Order: sequence, then structure tokens, then C-alpha cells
Amino acid sequence: MGTVSELCVSSFQAFLCPTVLSSAPVPDDLTPEEQQELENIRRRKQELLEDIQRLKDEIAEVTSEIENLGSTEERKNMQRNKQVAMGRKKFNMDPKKGIQFLIENDLLKNTSDDIAQFLYKGEGLNKTAIGDYLGERDEFNIQVLHAFVELHEFTDLNLVQALRQFLWSFRLPGEAQKIDRMMEAFAQRYCQCNPGVFQSTDTCYILSFAIIMLNTSLHNPNVKDKPTVERFISMNRGINDGGDLPEELLRNLYESIKNEPFKIPEDDGNDLTHTFFNPDREGWLLKLGGRVKTWKRRWFILTDNCLYYFEYTTDKEPRGIIPLENLSIREVEDKKPNCFELFIPDNKDQVIKACKTEADGRVVEGNHTFYRISAPTTEEKDETLQDIFSINNSKRKQTPILHVLHIALLSPFK
Repeated sequence: MGTVSELCVSSFQAFLCPTVLSSAPVPDDLTPEEQQELENIRRRKQELLEDIQRLKDEIAEVTSEIENLGSTEERKNMQRNKQVAMGRKKFNMDPKKGIQFLIENDLLKNTSDDIAQFLYKGEGLNKTAIGDYLGERDEFNIQVLHAFVELHEFTDLNLVQALRQFLWSFRLPGEAQKIDRMMEAFAQRYCQCNPGVFQSTDTCYILSFAIIMLNTSLHNPNVKDKPTVERFISMNRGINDGGDLPEELLRNLYESIKNEPFKIPEDDGNDLTHTFFNPDREGWLLKLGGRVKTWKRRWFILTDNCLYYFEYTTDKEPRGIIPLENLSIREVEDKKPNCFELFIPDNKDQVIKACKTEADGRVVEGNHTFYRISAPTTEEKDETLQDIFSINNSKRKQTPILHVLHIALLSPFK
């Protein structure tokens, strides 16, 4: 029948491979002590099996949590990137509203240092919009301006070199008061980085203005009377706290500007060509006006969770932008065929946050409580539904509203 030790071995083998246990006979001539010992072994085995199963379940649970955590973080990053892209577009259309959007969505801290860093990096931002924001006279904007200038390092640069670096980070606005505030902040920073070059920041400030004017006079074709180096030196006498600046310094600054004018930075953020290079969908649709209820044919582009519409396919800038976040879509009956509306659910009277360009070039907020859109008529079909592009190579999951818009932009409506 087997001894207790043999039963222990058999029980252990059954623990490793439960099928073994079924083939091991249970002796019927065990003493009560041996039976108790066998029962204890079986109980411990069962407890071990239960412990192992619990460990397996815990490992599976932790593995699942790790996998879910990774996918959740990925989704959060994707959503954050979309919101940042939308914030940049809003900034390019209206700098203050763009900054407000980024702050409200926790993409920027409401501090002058954080906003200055955002503007200094300038990724996808309109250089003209940066200049307009930095030039505002609000106290907070001035704080951002000084924090922005602090990010520039001018140590061991002559004044023209420093100006080239500074003026490349944004486009200088046209208003004299904005320029004045910017050049004052620049002069303070330059003198901080290069102590002893000028008697005071006023000297640096005046000379900086003189260099900018010199650049215009030498390189603007409309200016016929080009200043000579002697005139430039003469114009800047006595600006160094009543004294004259070294003539060699002024000659070097003059020659630097004469040989190489200031470069005007490209408005990368304003040129939206890169945004629309590979859209989700594009095509001709009809849009009902806001105040004047007339239908207008517009070229629509769907990308980055925004709907852009243009007057012509060759336009570089949209006539309007409709962010699709928080909007819903529904079919509606109208004289025009196959109409649908974009609207804010549960709040039919609320104006949708969007923007458009007026005929005089002003960018204003939209006044639509809903956007009603239709496909072109049958007669316009061959003319308007040209070069309809398929979805991006990246098969991203789309929200229901994007899916409907995809269909609308692809379908030959009758």
C-alpha cells in the first residue's frame, strides 16, 4: 500500500502535476496518525494551489493595469497635443484668446515666465502675433515681455548682433508705442549682459532705435537719400549721457547694417500650408450664413479636430475656423438636400466658439448658434467635387462627428 514517505512523494508529484494524484491509490491500512498526516499534506497542498492562483490573478491584474496605464497615458498625450495645436491656431488668430485657451486647458501656467517660454520657443506661432502680444501695454503683457527678453543671451555680442537675434524671435509691430516698450526692455537686457559698454540704458535704447532707422534708410528702395557713415556718426553725437560714443563703434555698426540688412522672420505660424498638407478630409460644401441667411460655396478642410473653410482652394488662410470639440452633429430638413448641423448639445442658444475673417481683414468671433452645411447641387457636382482625398495613412479612431463629416466631404450629394 505504501509508506507515509511514499505518500508524501506521491502527493508532491500531484502538486506539480495534478493528474498524477488520480492514479495514486490511497492506502486503507493507515493508522489514525498517518491518516491525519496525509490529510494535513493534502490541506497544505490545496492551500499552496490557492496561493499560487491568487498570485497568478494578482500578476494578471497588475499586468492589465500597466497596459491600461500605458494606453491611458498615450491617449492623454494625443489629446494634449491636439489641444496644444488648437491653442496655437487660436493664438495666431487672436493672441490673447489663444493664451487664455491654453491656460484654461492646463497647457500653460498663468505666469509671465511660462507664457514667455511658450512665445520664445515659438513652435507653430505667428511671429507677427507674438510681436503684437509682447507689445501690449497691459501690466501682465509687459511682465511677459521682460521675461521673454530675459530668455535672450546677449553677452559679448555687439549691438547689431544682439538686435538681429532679438528681432528674429518675433516681427516688430508697426505701432510706435509698442516698439518703444520693446526696445526699452531690449536695452535693459543688453546692458545687463554687457555692463560698461554704454553709460546708461538710455544710450543703448536711443542707439538701437537709430540702427533700426538706419536699416530702413539703407535698404528701403523708396528711400532715395541714403545716409552716409559720417551722417550716421553725426546724428548720434552726444547720446552717451552727453558724451560721444567711440567713432569706431559707430562705423562698425553702420558697416554691419550696410552689408547685411535685418532679416524679417517668416510667419511660419500664419502660413497654414503645413497644417493642411495631409488633412483628414477636404471638399466643397455649402454653408448657410450667420446674420445673412444665404448659402455660400466654401472649400472645407477637416484636420486636427477643426473644420476650416476657404473661399478658394488656392487660399493660404481660412475664412473661418470651427473647433469641433464639444460640438454635436444632427441631420436637418431644409430646401437644400442632405443638410446637417453642428451645434452645442443641450444649449441651443449658446454661440459656438469659432472665428472668421471679415471682408476688411478683421478677425472676429463667429456669431453662429449652429452651423448648417449642405453638399453642392447635382449641377455643381462635377465642378466642385474634385480631388477628394482619402483619409490619412494613419488610421486614427474618429469621433462620431468626424465620421459624419468624413462621409459628407466624400459623398456626391444629389
